[in-house]
Amino acid sequence: MRFSRMFVPTVKEDPKEAEVLSHKLMIRAGFIRRLASGIYTWLPLGLKSLRKVENIVREEMNRKGAQEILMPFVQPKELWEESGRWEKYGKELLRFFDRGGRELCLGPTHEEVITDLVRREVRSYKDLPVTLYQIQSKFRDEIRPRFGVMRSREFSMKDAYSFDVDEAGAEKSYMDMYDAYMRIFKRCGFNFRAVEADTGQIGGSFSHEFMVLADTGEDTIISCGSCGYAANLERAEVGFIDRQAARKKGCFRKVETPGQRRVHEVASFLGVGPDRLVKTIIYNTENGIIGVLVKGDREINEIKLRNLLALDYLELADEVTIEKVTGGPLGFSGPVGLDIPLYADKDLLFMEDFVVGGNERDVHAVDVNIEDFKVEGFYDLKIAEAGDLCPRCGGSHSTTRGIEVGHIFKLGLKYSQAMNCVFLDKEGKEKHAVMGCYGIGVGRTVAAAIEQGHDENGMVMPFAIAPFEVDVLPVNSSHEESMGVADSIYGALLEKGVDTVLDDRGERPGIKFKDCDLIGIPLRITIGERNLKDGFVEIKLRTEKESQRVRKEDVVERVVNYAHEFKRM
Repeated sequence: MRFSRMFVPTVKEDPKEAEVLSHKLMIRAGFIRRLASGIYTWLPLGLKSLRKVENIVREEMNRKGAQEILMPFVQPKELWEESGRWEKYGKELLRFFDRGGRELCLGPTHEEVITDLVRREVRSYKDLPVTLYQIQSKFRDEIRPRFGVMRSREFSMKDAYSFDVDEAGAEKSYMDMYDAYMRIFKRCGFNFRAVEADTGQIGGSFSHEFMVLADTGEDTIISCGSCGYAANLERAEVGFIDRQAARKKGCFRKVETPGQRRVHEVASFLGVGPDRLVKTIIYNTENGIIGVLVKGDREINEIKLRNLLALDYLELADEVTIEKVTGGPLGFSGPVGLDIPLYADKDLLFMEDFVVGGNERDVHAVDVNIEDFKVEGFYDLKIAEAGDLCPRCGGSHSTTRGIEVGHIFKLGLKYSQAMNCVFLDKEGKEKHAVMGCYGIGVGRTVAAAIEQGHDENGMVMPFAIAPFEVDVLPVNSSHEESMGVADSIYGALLEKGVDTVLDDRGERPGIKFKDCDLIGIPLRITIGERNLKDGFVEIKLRTEKESQRVRKEDVVERVVNYAHEFKRM
């Protein structure tokens, strides 16, 4: 492709609406343009990168025996009612009526559609296992779309679904996809980690997220440097030393704490550390009101709480409910004497003589111990932090930032039972297929590459997914010899399969250099009159400051070797 013929509307200044770096650079480099809130047009350069990610995904999915299909974007209400998600999914599911009065939705995901397809076509265990995938647009009506294509309403996604005859087969399919994802993100050129994750709206027994490591990432990764354990913040477990506090009882006393309702206020007033306080948080659930206890210097992980109690509905109680249940206003709740189910974080097992709310206005209780109240049990209910014990080896947790680009789930029988997706086994008995689900945000992967690779001049894109691998840049496009050499190198690289652009524009050299850096092209070949007189051109990698002088007859072989080397990394 010649630059002079390309549609690349670059922008000098950062757009005002862009919040994160990838969003800014994708607009400035002419990768995307906003049509409406959370809805973007992919322009030629951005689409080239998007298609390169898709091609890598296809190759690795096909390598594992997955087969590509294409499912409808519009889905009928009836399928979602069968799975039980029509009401549960929430307002992100965009619902509408067609002219016949039938209620439909735009697909945010395709578990229902794929399950319906397989239950219609698969009859016997001989038809299984099967893994089917698609690369297609999805729509989720995000309440606050932001960060460009990182969190948009319409987005490109690869979703795959496996169907197996039993748990052992499902485990193999899961690990096949795990291996495929590892290969995909290595080929994309990422520094990434696979971490344990919560299953969320999709459901299932366990899952992994694939996180591109980036300081600007919106997700926190908890990991152990000793054993390699890693999980996202929602899922991360906390290890505990096997010990218990003394079993004291009845030593507590109530003290006045006028106007002191927040943890730091109470701690300061009583002259103790926040870790000596225990917070009692009151929740409404579909099973009634509950209380959750956690140390004053920690926060409750509501995902863990939902999973522990298998809750669909969990919401903080309002002030009226709190006063009705505890007898005291917000900020003074405590476990002693409460007649509701109480669930305690395991930290309380190791605490003695702590402070809790007194269930009266301006009153707290001090020297409280776990024998002074009844709990349903002690569980890992807090948000993990750096320095916590690893649950696997007892090492120490550390934190990094990451961007989720892929997520795989072992669904089990969640959808096959709900939608009666069955097959006949060897004995002729009906059994439900065991399912898995595997997603990659394709557009999000392009944005993550930019978040991980950039500098003050623009993007630093990996070879494998950059819009072009090489930029052949004659300093003076009106100089006949320079353009002749540039054309020759450009043509030779294309014949060798190197994705190359020739910047034949009559612009100043500085503008060409800036555009090349902004777009993130990994390798630049600069052809200047002075070097050309001596038979040389310059090669410069986007990741390096200095350029190399190379004889013009050697440059094609050198660049081809670079391209092969970097795409293998």
